[in-house]
Amino acid sequence: MKALAAESMESANQLVTDLEAVFRDNHAMVFRAAYRITGNATDAEDVLQTVFLRMLKRDSGADPVDNMPSFLHRAAVNAALDMVRARQNIRNVPLDELEPVLAESSHRGPERVQNSSEIREWLRGALARLNPRIARMFVLRFFEGKENPEIARLLNTTPGTVAVTLSRTRDRLQQDYRTYVGGEA
Repeated sequence: MKALAAESMESANQLVTDLEAVFRDNHAMVFRAAYRITGNATDAEDVLQTVFLRMLKRDSGADPVDNMPSFLHRAAVNAALDMVRARQNIRNVPLDELEPVLAESSHRGPERVQNSSEIREWLRGALARLNPRIARMFVLRFFEGKENPEIARLLNTTPGTVAVTLSRTRDRLQQDYRTYVGGEA
């Protein structure tokens, strides 16, 4: 009986040691992915904690993770989108109009800062309304800067599927933004 308890304790200690190594290797990437979606360091830290607590609670009989960084990135994106969804009074921007604003310098007037903030909040809400797989593709492409073949590999699909999905999603978001700002639908 003592041998079984000792073996169980060794197994638990090894799990914690392994998780610590995974955390050290991947925590910054998980935080960045969450921050890009939530736009808030506190929320990104909450997502980071959630992702690793889920890893700790993961069933020991679950299938092993082949690509831990990809798995954790996907978990971070999903948890961040869940957080955004939970907080939204969803409002409905064209992506072509968003890209320059999101990449703009912080040295700008107060009106421009306010507009940028509103657009970012709209985009977070719009992402929260998307199918989670589509939202992951969008985040990987436009927030993380990954190319379509890499996104396809991460999400176990084809580059063509990624390209078509992203194109349709951009079109849909542009239409939604026009509606949001009172333009043509």
